[in-house]
Amino acid sequence: MTKSIATLSLMLLITAFTATIAVAQTNAQKAFDAIKSMPGSWEGTTPDGHPLQVTFKVVSGGSAVVSEIMGHGPEDMVSMFHLDGADRLLMTHYCGAGNQPRMQASVSPDGKTITFSFVDATNLKSADDGHMYRMVLALLDSNHHTEEWTFIDHGKEMKESFDLRRKL
Repeated sequence: MTKSIATLSLMLLITAFTATIAVAQTNAQKAFDAIKSMPGSWEGTTPDGHPLQVTFKVVSGGSAVVSEIMGHGPEDMVSMFHLDGADRLLMTHYCGAGNQPRMQASVSPDGKTITFSFVDATNLKSADDGHMYRMVLALLDSNHHTEEWTFIDHGKEMKESFDLRRKL
């Protein structure tokens, strides 16, 4: 009887441990879930005071999120976020400069800041040519976030920040 109880206890412990591993998410998965929680319209202003709207939409059966920046002139831009396996969150930015940089996410310890850094790009002749190099997404609360975009051109960085609130 004691051996049966010990065996049963061991089986329950193994089951609980396996279940814990199965539900544990990677930082990339947690960050992607946070971005997936952002659908809708967000409003703010550009640094020079012009109105700006950003929309987020979950697409492709939940496997991707599209973000569209509008009101930024003729260069309205689109970015696509998706997981590449469980450990890598990527963003492809379809830039007004005519290229498409891919950036990989790193996540702050508290999970509220997701930094996307340049990996590679299509339609970029040289790494010196102008392209988006970094985007920092700060999730302040469920209705407020900031985006800081860094464009680099021949070694010169230009930053633009957006303070956005969910349109309710």
